[in-house]
Amino acid sequence: MTPSTLQPISPSRLDLEQLNRKFNKAYPKEILSWCAINLPTGLVQTSTFNIDDLVITDLLYRELKCRPPVPVLFLDTLHHFSETLEFIAYAQKVYGLDLRVYKVRGVKTRKAFSTKYGKELWTVNFGKFHEITQIEPLQRGLKELQTVAWMTGQRRDRDARGSFLPVFEWDDQHRLKIHPLANWSRTESWAYAYEHDMIYHPLHDRGYPNIGDEPLTDPVVVEEAEQAQCQLPR
Repeated sequence: MTPSTLQPISPSRLDLEQLNRKFNKAYPKEILSWCAINLPTGLVQTSTFNIDDLVITDLLYRELKCRPPVPVLFLDTLHHFSETLEFIAYAQKVYGLDLRVYKVRGVKTRKAFSTKYGKELWTVNFGKFHEITQIEPLQRGLKELQTVAWMTGQRRDRDARGSFLPVFEWDDQHRLKIHPLANWSRTESWAYAYEHDMIYHPLHDRGYPNIGDEPLTDPVVVEEAEQAQCQLPR
């Protein structure tokens, strides 16, 4: 999709109530198309490279062919499965991703992380672990990419707010936060993936519905744990 000749919309002037009424039950491609046309700069996708995030990426890169391509922001917590990092390299090659990787400050390996912060920080102080590995790198990445709007793969059926999760909302920094799959289920994401012969993370086939940090991810995850591990900070 080439840039629109229309004047880009200033996110700060958007009427989110009206926008959510319009797109409350819209197909994800409609939501993403609106974003690509009206927010041609400063639009970012955050991704863990789970199936829901890959559906958004596939729509942006294969269906809509956004130009310039939407940056895909990935948080390297230093605690990912090796399969995750291998799959991301593969996805980048397949889609030609504008991939932006943000890591923990001051350390480069999991061993160095343990030396600096102690062994199994996630069990000792999960809040601190989450802040160091996800919240700080995410906020740094969004700032450096001059983000005005960012997208997640969050769905209403796995968000604590349930049906109250909007498609469009403001984050804590008053950036526009977009959930294109808000009204979808995981079943619909998989149906899309199969229909379009999408690539997907190999650990999904080994019983992992969501793949996050290795020490925090089990093959079978109950809904409450899924929400706790996979929600990006607001």
